[in-house]
Amino acid sequence: MKKTMMALALSAVAGMAAAQSNVTVYGIFDMALVHESGGTASSTKVTSGVESGSRIGFKGTEDLGGGMSAIFLVENGFQGDTGAMGQGGLLFGRQAYVGLQGSAGTVAIGRQYTPQYLAVAAVDPFGSGTAGDTKNLMASTGNSASRMDNAVKYISPMVHGFSTEVVYGAGEVAGDNSASRQFGGTLAYVGGPLTLRLSTHYRNNETATVKNVSSARNSVITALYDFGVAKAHFAYGVDKGVNSALPRNLANPFGAAVAPTPSTDSDVILLGVTVPAGLGTWLGSYIRKNDKTGFNQDAEQFAAGYRYYLSKRTDLYGVYGYIRNKNGAGYTVGSAIEGGTGNRALNLGIRHIF
Repeated sequence: MKKTMMALALSAVAGMAAAQSNVTVYGIFDMALVHESGGTASSTKVTSGVESGSRIGFKGTEDLGGGMSAIFLVENGFQGDTGAMGQGGLLFGRQAYVGLQGSAGTVAIGRQYTPQYLAVAAVDPFGSGTAGDTKNLMASTGNSASRMDNAVKYISPMVHGFSTEVVYGAGEVAGDNSASRQFGGTLAYVGGPLTLRLSTHYRNNETATVKNVSSARNSVITALYDFGVAKAHFAYGVDKGVNSALPRNLANPFGAAVAPTPSTDSDVILLGVTVPAGLGTWLGSYIRKNDKTGFNQDAEQFAAGYRYYLSKRTDLYGVYGYIRNKNGAGYTVGSAIEGGTGNRALNLGIRHIF
């Protein structure tokens, strides 16, 4: 009897293991010492999510036959310095979606990254993190959001180097299907050392109570070229409409008598380079924000750093970033998940990927 019960128990455990064999647990743990200055007060802190947002996620697939698979992914962001959840306390605030994948492409439904954010992050020498983060001056999408709720996304297979990604996010405002909705897409080309992307995003700013507000429209073209000894990074974006290019810190960080005015008509250019050296990589970028409104609140960002690889999954990094604001502009040097408090910042940190 005991042998029978033991056999049943072992069979159950083996069955559970087999059923879960297509589920992967993954994550990133990132911690750094950060010094920020140039704002109303300098600060030095130990914080999390500087080079990359700290996270833990679960993803998996199920073979449905005929070349079709079911997929899912849920990803939680957390603060390693305090243990608190990120993204406003959402359990799976980074990503949460389910979908189908096959030879015709992938369709996923849930909370997902916008195609434009992914296009810009792919050419950011600093990987959309540290004091060199492009988000400091370059809008991800309308309202400066990198993710969309209630989103349906399609990703095509690559054909002769070309692929596309489109997304639609329902606003879910009762009685008004257009209010708060979003949509966007990216056309990409990969050929040898060259990668090109053309991306656009639209966000309706109306809500159930706020009407007749102009929409946010963002477009960007990006390029990455691998010369072998170095990679050249480029992006040019155009942002138009209310909330199309919000600063990351909206709290008047420099204590100006008149708070900065978010631009409703601007363009921005990124020039960057990454150079492998020794057991690491040198990183550098220049970003120029051109405010075309009457306020003319332009800004420039200069950033340099080095990433040293202890292994394939663990690196040390040091980055310095500086923003030159003009005519009362209020842009700040942030990091992967924080907006920053001043126009200068130094990061020294460690990141482990698992």
